[in-house]
Amino acid sequence: MSSDKDSSDRTPRYMPRKDTEVKLPRTTPVKNKTPASVQITAEQILREARERQESEIRPPKHKITDSSELSDYRLRSRKEFEDKIRRARGNVQVWVKYAQWEESQKDYARARSVWERALEGDYRNHTVWIKYAEFEMKNGFVNGARNVWDRAVALLPRVDQLWYKYAHMEKMLGNVAGARHVFERWMNWSPDQEGWLCYIDFELEFREFERARSIYERFVLCHPTVSAYIRYAKFEMKFGQVELARKVYERASSELHGDEEAETLYVAFAEFEEGCKEVERARGIYEYALAHVPKERADALYEKFIAFEKRYGGKEGIEDALVGKKRFQYEDEVRKNPLNYDSWFDYLRLEEEEAFIGNKDRIREIYERAIANVPPAEEKRYWQRYIYLWINYALYEEIETKDVERTRDVYRACLKLIPHNKFSFAKIWLLAAQFEIRQLNLTGARQILGNAIGKAPKDKIFKKYIEMELQLANIDRCRKLYERYLEWSPENCYAWRSYAEFEMSLSEKDRARGIFELAISQPALDMPELLWKTYIDFEISEKELERTRALYERLLDRTKHYKVWVSFAKFEASAAELKGEKDQEEVTTEIKKDCIRRARAIFERANGYYKNSAHKEERATLLEDWVTMEAGFGSLGDVGVVQSLLPKKLKKRKPISRDDGSTEYQEYTDYLFPDESQTTANLKILEAAHRWKKQKAGECV
Repeated sequence: MSSDKDSSDRTPRYMPRKDTEVKLPRTTPVKNKTPASVQITAEQILREARERQESEIRPPKHKITDSSELSDYRLRSRKEFEDKIRRARGNVQVWVKYAQWEESQKDYARARSVWERALEGDYRNHTVWIKYAEFEMKNGFVNGARNVWDRAVALLPRVDQLWYKYAHMEKMLGNVAGARHVFERWMNWSPDQEGWLCYIDFELEFREFERARSIYERFVLCHPTVSAYIRYAKFEMKFGQVELARKVYERASSELHGDEEAETLYVAFAEFEEGCKEVERARGIYEYALAHVPKERADALYEKFIAFEKRYGGKEGIEDALVGKKRFQYEDEVRKNPLNYDSWFDYLRLEEEEAFIGNKDRIREIYERAIANVPPAEEKRYWQRYIYLWINYALYEEIETKDVERTRDVYRACLKLIPHNKFSFAKIWLLAAQFEIRQLNLTGARQILGNAIGKAPKDKIFKKYIEMELQLANIDRCRKLYERYLEWSPENCYAWRSYAEFEMSLSEKDRARGIFELAISQPALDMPELLWKTYIDFEISEKELERTRALYERLLDRTKHYKVWVSFAKFEASAAELKGEKDQEEVTTEIKKDCIRRARAIFERANGYYKNSAHKEERATLLEDWVTMEAGFGSLGDVGVVQSLLPKKLKKRKPISRDDGSTEYQEYTDYLFPDESQTTANLKILEAAHRWKKQKAGECV
């Protein structure tokens, strides 16, 4: 019971569907249901299989003793071949072996019958024709071989091997006329170059040079290619016909000048002339080729030309060849990317300095081609390299060609092309104006600069225009230009300072002071500290101490920067020397003490201001400058007063949160001033008293 139970437990409760399915062989659909022309029974199939097995077991060689055994052997072998052919009719090797076996049995009729049957099955297989013809020739049936070849070339005229074998057979038989006739029939089908060359080699073998020349003529008409003409020319050269070879090359050059392999033809032609010691002819061919062959295909041509010049040319010739190669490279670069202005610059530099210094038209042509490639986007960064093409063009016309009108036209065209409403270039305006000045045309220069100010005003244009008028001593024009300059850029402190310094140079102090007052009253300035410093230095130079003090006070109303306080204090400390008393002995002690008292008062004001502000570092710097100044006063100074105010430097750390949520600490320097330390101590006493009071209240409860 237990064993039955165990066995029942091991039995699966269900079986997968794939385990219960009965797998039957797949049925192959019958493509062709029509009955075969030759019916084969099952018995015959089994018998053939048994015979094949017996033939494998049968020893490969056996002795035949009588004619009956020979007949049985032949019958059995033919039956085997026929069976193989029936199973694989398209297998050429089976037919070949069958025919060769019949040939070995000296039964030529049967062998010929096998070949014919093979051709009936597939006459397009040229291998069968070749084997068939070789069978006829080997066994002495020459006419039969001719018949086979005639049929083969008639059915397969595009198979060159058949024609070649046919002609070779006739040549081996000594039938030169017959072989020539075969070649002529072959040439009527316009074969490829190898066919024509075989015919030419055949004629040359029998030293028929005129016939070979006529075949070459037909050859180049059928195949007008570079290689065909080169072969023709080398043929003439081989037999000493130099003039005929040269005519062939010249004919090829005129007919194939636009061919893709024209550079190969020119190289061969030049090497031919070089071999004939015609160096100048060869050089002319190279130069003609370099001028007409497309640049992208002239690499090999340049290499050959450079090697030629190294052998036969002088230093100038070699340099010309090298420059020509560089020119080719630059032409290729600008053709691929015409917006690569660096390539244009290199190309133009080559033409100007190396090869074509005197060829103005060529250089102008390259400049015109270069400037025709206008940047596609109206953004200044795309035009920054392009504009230098125009500048170099104008400078070339002015310096090299001395053509004033053309230079003026170049500048005008460039200024007309630039979109001044979006961006402009001060450099081109100034160069155009300077050119007119060199031509003594001041009216033209003023007109150009005036247009520049009207269309695209820039600081550089105003500065150069003012500088030009100042050199010409046109004071009124300079003032008008400064006014326009400041009207265009009222926040420009450099312009205000330059205007004031201009009036100062003319000893117009009131004008200069008025300009300074207008400048500092502007609501917005780009560098106000520069302007105030210049104004203060101007008043100091005029020894206007009260005006200077007033300026410092007005400046302190606007900014409380520690540098202003320090500068004010230094001014007060040196006020005695500014009064004109250059000799230190003449400066009395009272005057010095008064100056020191004024300077010390300014430092005290500054310290009081920073005491109530959070600018601890500036306060510490101010006190250090105060200590330095007190030390510079010598016996009149009091360093101890300031040292009691100096802070202590404390190293502290502050937390900094990172992006990942972690916290790190960064060290910094803090300053603790004496007045702050006393306040801090008082606060600590109050905090301790408060904690003690809370503690006592808790104990009472």
